[in-house]
Amino acid sequence: MKVTVGGPLKLAFRPWVEGLENVPAEGPAILASNHLSFSDSFFLPAVLDRKVTFIAKAEYFTTPGVKGRLTAAFFKGVGQLPVDRSGARGAGEAAIKSGIEVLERGELFGIYPEGTRSPDGRLYRGKPGGLARVALATGAPVLPVAMIDTEKVQPPGKVVPKLIRPGIRIGRPLDFSRYQGMEHDRFVLRAVTDEVMYEIMKLSGQEYVDVYATAMKRQLADAVKAERDAEKAEKAELARAEKAEREAAKEAARELQKELRKEAEKEVQREQQAAEQRRSDP
Repeated sequence: MKVTVGGPLKLAFRPWVEGLENVPAEGPAILASNHLSFSDSFFLPAVLDRKVTFIAKAEYFTTPGVKGRLTAAFFKGVGQLPVDRSGARGAGEAAIKSGIEVLERGELFGIYPEGTRSPDGRLYRGKPGGLARVALATGAPVLPVAMIDTEKVQPPGKVVPKLIRPGIRIGRPLDFSRYQGMEHDRFVLRAVTDEVMYEIMKLSGQEYVDVYATAMKRQLADAVKAERDAEKAEKAELARAEKAEREAAKEAARELQKELRKEAEKEVQREQQAAEQRRSDP
């Protein structure tokens, strides 16, 4: 599947890559990358000679029907590993366990420290749980990776990719053996994660935002919802104003009709009085 997917991908998009020499020819290593697009998990393995295993939600592998089976086969073929998020600790513990197993087999493990795709192309704060704990538990070197322009190839929400040439920069391996056995110290986990994110920032040239991408996505979603609610409220107020204006116009028309009827009745009375006066005159 790597040949089937990777070959056409390289031929069609011609991704450029720097730092391939930093990827060990054998043995375990962690590829910690920024995350701009759904296609990141395809472009990075495509430029490497070795298999890279990423984490993917289990739903990609369990959807029923022909489409579900094809999707599962595709994700397995490109090195995606299903993680069941239904446990008490969710995907976090499952991802850590899976990553350790991959590295103990002497393979490459890919992870996105931000935890989700960047909502706006900036680099967000890394989550300390997965990356740091896997690195310290296994002693595997961490290679910072920067994906360049992949969000332009396939922007969020778009199905058909654009033929834009993306890039990949792979940094020198980071050694955290000085923290060995301290994978449960939250200050150490934070320090390891921040060091990796700093290297990714230097490689990618992205603006760094010291908040979690998930929090920013919630803020953006809340802002969009607030804007939509404001638009709905404005439309509702406009509709109420238009309705009130129509009612006022109708009421004015009714009052005018009353006045016209009164004037008509008075005119009839005047004409009757005039006719009676003419008949009574000698």
